Amino acid sequence: MSLLKLTENLNIASTDSSKKSTSDIPDEETSKSPLLMAISMIVVSEIGDKTFLISALMAMSHSRVLVFTASFASLAVMTVLSGIVGHALPTLISQRVTQFLASGLFIIFGIKLTKEGLEMSKDLGVDEELAEVEEELEVTNMNHEMSDLEGGAGGANPRQRRPSNPNVEKEAKLINQITESFKSLCGLVLHPVWIQCFVMIFLGEWGDRSQIATIAMAAGSDYWAVISGAVIGHGFCTMAAVIGGKMLASRISMRTVTLGGAFAFFVFAILYFVEALNHTEN
Repeated sequence: MSLLKLTENLNIASTDSSKKSTSDIPDEETSKSPLLMAISMIVVSEIGDKTFLISALMAMSHSRVLVFTASFASLAVMTVLSGIVGHALPTLISQRVTQFLASGLFIIFGIKLTKEGLEMSKDLGVDEELAEVEEELEVTNMNHEMSDLEGGAGGANPRQRRPSNPNVEKEAKLINQITESFKSLCGLVLHPVWIQCFVMIFLGEWGDRSQIATIAMAAGSDYWAVISGAVIGHGFCTMAAVIGGKMLASRISMRTVTLGGAFAFFVFAILYFVEALNHTEN
């Protein structure tokens, strides 16, 4: 009798372990979906974007390794913060509702990008935004020169050219102030160019479409998979920007990129809507 009970217990344990192992398979499969979605979302959102151009232009005058590490670190910090915020939303609202909201948000993004893309010329590039970023970098560097002269760090006369756009001047002053604050805290540890690049990328990404989309994705699915995918996507885009971003941006058709992004957001909206319909609360 004891031998019979022992064999029965072994059979029960083996069936339980097989159920657990098979139940783990869908979890692995479902974690791949938000990972790939996050990667594709970042790629279609960031190619040719302002932060992409900042990295590309700074890499032309500074060390590529320095610019890449600063840009990637800034985007990674922003992504982790966005993912945590998105993960906290289901504690306030049910996950099914957040998935519906995320689907609606992606539809809004898709409609907005479709409207913008159809209104663009086929030959439209990134010349205007590229010129604005170049002017912003020039003003920021000029402010650094003036602050160095005020501190007695240099003897040459600063350039007297003033920016034509007052909004660019305000943003450059804000970047300069934050950069100087960072320098005072960790100037002995980090390179000034690294700090400047980190701050400019962080401010350029704050409130951007990709950040909001990351929050929405993290709220509606596995937030660690979303964070990992977004970080991988940012790493790919930053690497492309640092290696040959300006040449790549000059050959990009913004109409094609915008309409491609719109299509991607519509696909995300459908996937999140279907996932919300099939979602069952625990």
